[in-house]
Amino acid sequence: MSISLAKKVLENESKAVGALVDRIDEEFEKIISILAENKGRVIVTGMGKPGFIAQKVSATMSSTGTPSLYLHPAEALHGDLGRVTSEDIIIAFSNSGETEEVVRLLPIIKKIGAKLISITGNKGSTLAVNSDFTIDSSVEKEACPMGLAPTTSTTAMLALGDAIAIALLKKKNIKPKDFALYHPGGSLGKRLLLKVEDIMRPKEKTPIVQKGALVKDVLLEITHLRAGSASVVDSDGKLIGIFTDGDLRRHFEEGKDLLTCEIGDVMTASPVSITGERLAAEAFKILSNKNIDEIPVVDKDGRPAGVLDVQDILKAGLV
Repeated sequence: MSISLAKKVLENESKAVGALVDRIDEEFEKIISILAENKGRVIVTGMGKPGFIAQKVSATMSSTGTPSLYLHPAEALHGDLGRVTSEDIIIAFSNSGETEEVVRLLPIIKKIGAKLISITGNKGSTLAVNSDFTIDSSVEKEACPMGLAPTTSTTAMLALGDAIAIALLKKKNIKPKDFALYHPGGSLGKRLLLKVEDIMRPKEKTPIVQKGALVKDVLLEITHLRAGSASVVDSDGKLIGIFTDGDLRRHFEEGKDLLTCEIGDVMTASPVSITGERLAAEAFKILSNKNIDEIPVVDKDGRPAGVLDVQDILKAGLV
């Protein structure tokens, strides 16, 4: 019984969303153009279940480059309309188009001078008639067997709200880096915003040695700084090599009297490196592709500025 009913709900709602496709017309294109050119904010409102949809649509717009806020219609009638200016555009959700709290806002919205877009299931309603633009969100029937609980109607509203937000994102040419700006705490934001210099181990905590230094002295420096490698430089201070525990193991296996060797004879020469202003995600890709744990960080002149370890990337939550 439950399985059958659940399937009917999904079929009902998917059919309703599919029916919206033919309602996307030139009027919709005008709405997107006006929203894209808007100098103010997009204020989204709705009461009850449509109010929750309005909050979600507002949040989606805000996160995709369109300043937006949700305005509760009842609170708006008690002072929150002071948030609305003539430069703002209001999107109102109401299935009936006769929701009392929303309808009571209409004369004040007109007086303020803000444009009004309605998303309603009744194009002949008070809300629709008093709107600058209207999108028809009507559905044949609710998924609720009693036809009472807003179900299919709110799904249709949500789909239309997403369609507006994504069309607007494209119209405004929002790029992944712009999206990341509004999501600095998420993994996407970190991948697109976090730089190597933000998480690298600084120069003061990185063993930097001349190529003539003895391995035993370099090991002492690595131990002292609790590092995993040493950057090797020439007489001009430019990076020419790196010495890691991998180099240490390889040369021990060869039976060399390693401790008395010069570091220049056992280092990995011409190592891959990266500059601090590059994205940490780029560094992680290099580490993965090269199957290495550390990458030296250099300045524009090729001198060591620090080192980035895969553990630093993990701690930063980049992966």
